[in-house]
Amino acid sequence: MKKLGLLVVGIVAAIILLANVDSFVGMVIGLVIMYFSFKRYVKSYSTGRKVMWATVGVVAFAVTVSNFPAILAIVAAYVLYLVYKKWNETKVEDEWADRT
Repeated sequence: MKKLGLLVVGIVAAIILLANVDSFVGMVIGLVIMYFSFKRYVKSYSTGRKVMWATVGVVAFAVTVSNFPAILAIVAAYVLYLVYKKWNETKVEDEWADRT
């Protein structure tokens, strides 16, 4: 019965993960652009370039925030990991029972 519960939770988490993959990809792209714009902002010396990279960073931040449902995808992936870990868990009592 415990395996059935794990299976149901795993299926629900997989459906949630698959439903939010697009927002997760959008969030990752926004974070990558934000990271590179920050690095370029720090390296640039002219004011014009700093303004340009700051603008790119603000737009990337807006893209990242607008893909908030990606948090659900991250939580669902973590739940899937926990289900997988629990599914393959060996019981200590069974190992002791086998030795006697």
